[in-house]
Amino acid sequence: MKKDIPIRKVEDLIVAVVPRMPFEEEHEFFWDAYLINLKNEPIRSVLVNSTGYGEIEGELRKTTTLRFFWETIDGMTYEKIEPVDINLLQMTSEYWISFSFEDYLYDKKYVFVPGSLDEMNFTDIPLLSRRGVMIK
Repeated sequence: MKKDIPIRKVEDLIVAVVPRMPFEEEHEFFWDAYLINLKNEPIRSVLVNSTGYGEIEGELRKTTTLRFFWETIDGMTYEKIEPVDINLLQMTSEYWISFSFEDYLYDKKYVFVPGSLDEMNFTDIPLLSRRGVMIK
């Protein structure tokens, strides 16, 4: 029965979006999205679905859904998910993460709403030693 299935909360996993550093090529045109594992142990079979949607110049638009997979992301490390074009920052960016940890399959949706990827929302991102916007 559905009531017999335990629902476990995703903890110690962050999706962060940060602007590229000034010395990086084409830094002013892209930001980068990262998946950060703050657990001390690795997570396995990590699948990320990313998509963007919203209104740009009065027209509803949706990006292609991209999928990324890692067999393992070690504890206290991060992986770059994708570059994010600055023209898409005004759209909703959605990252749906699924992974296995201690023989349980977890999933969580991280949603950056329009306007949230702004310098006034910047914070220090763990492990990256950079500033950006994150959802824990």
